[in-house]
Amino acid sequence: LKKPPLDQMASVDELKSALKENLESRGVLQDIRASLRAEIYRSLEEPRPSGQQRPGLSNENLLINELIREYLEFNEYSNAASVLAAESGQPQARLSRSLLSRELNLREDPSCQGMPLLYSMLAYYMNRGVASGGRGVRFGQQQHDREEDGGDS
Repeated sequence: LKKPPLDQMASVDELKSALKENLESRGVLQDIRASLRAEIYRSLEEPRPSGQQRPGLSNENLLINELIREYLEFNEYSNAASVLAAESGQPQARLSRSLLSRELNLREDPSCQGMPLLYSMLAYYMNRGVASGGRGVRFGQQQHDREEDGGDS
């Protein structure tokens, strides 16, 4: 490859910089990096000798991974979700939300309908601290110490 003349190098560097800035501002560069990481993880997976398979997932890990995958996909971290599935051996078929709720004995917080179950779990434990007189955060809004109690924030 032939290098551009010195007077054009500044414009090439400016173009590269502008292009990088544009791709970063639109989130494209981050997606490309995440996709590249996912592909690297897939390619680094050691091929297993014939007949040998990855150890099966325990029920607990299957449920935990599914909660995390639901959270990642809800927040549009699709590349992270695909890396999780590839590395953990999580089945491609999703577990239903009702099955997850039933297996985890969860009752969804009404403020979390349509959101990942992790949000309901978080809301429950955070509100539980508030209900028992402890300091805590209500889901979606901060619970501040009352000044008349002399709380130190």
